[in-house]
Amino acid sequence: MAITVGSGDYRYELVEGWGQLPDGWEFKQVAAVAVDDNDEVYVFSRGGHPVTVFDKDGTFIRSFGEGDFPSAHGICWGENDTVWLVDNGDHTVKQYTKAGEHVRTLGSKGTEGADGEPFNKPTDASVAGNGDLYISDGYGNTKVHVYSQSGDYKFGWGQSGHRTELNPGGIGVGDGDFDTPHNIWVHEDTVYVADRENQRVQLFDLQGNHKENWTDFIQPTDIYIDPRHPDTVYVGELRNRMSIANSKGEVQSRWGRFPTDDPGQFYAVHGIWTDSEQSLYCGEVLEGQRIQKFRRI
Repeated sequence: MAITVGSGDYRYELVEGWGQLPDGWEFKQVAAVAVDDNDEVYVFSRGGHPVTVFDKDGTFIRSFGEGDFPSAHGICWGENDTVWLVDNGDHTVKQYTKAGEHVRTLGSKGTEGADGEPFNKPTDASVAGNGDLYISDGYGNTKVHVYSQSGDYKFGWGQSGHRTELNPGGIGVGDGDFDTPHNIWVHEDTVYVADRENQRVQLFDLQGNHKENWTDFIQPTDIYIDPRHPDTVYVGELRNRMSIANSKGEVQSRWGRFPTDDPGQFYAVHGIWTDSEQSLYCGEVLEGQRIQKFRRI
């Protein structure tokens, strides 16, 4: 029997067994996923073959990045058919061609940025319409950094602010304060930041001026907006949920009961993307260590 999830206008059928690796290979933790214009799916994981590429039916095509990534974390598309790969283990953001050829590296490999300087365990990246690269940084820093398309540092923003059990509402945690800026997405004139441990998504303009907060999420880990369907915002949550909101941050569909490896459910959603058919791909970390494909119905 088919497994269906979601509700309302956002209902999906699980494609069981999608994405089979060659014999002896393992994903381990699937940190991020991205789909290109040809519906090829790039899975960025913490196994021995960090970038594995599949067609939309789940057939393995190729891999690259072996030995280059101590701790895979974030992914986004760059200019001229390139891909940016964020590694929070060696404090770098690396650019590759889709064939796996290294183009350049931002950050100093193995060197933690001090006092908010880039990078200290960066988490994700996203490219704006003008080519600027926005980077969330991350576990060691509480910043967003912006680079020009040529790789020159432009500016950054953010400071530490932490919700606690004694302060669950985040009183005293200001707009623009971060506690683990875990993911970033730029769409048109808005920068979306998954402020994971403050359990919110913060919205900024391209200069870093705060716009608003969305708070109906538990440890948001990833944000995705398909420019072909800009009124739909996908938010993965570490607490075993997948949420789909409208452009106002109002949740339209959500599923995920409790941590489990049951098909169609989640341990810890960490990376999300959709393809041209609006199928949804969800990568998981912690005990999850898999990628699941959900076909839109």
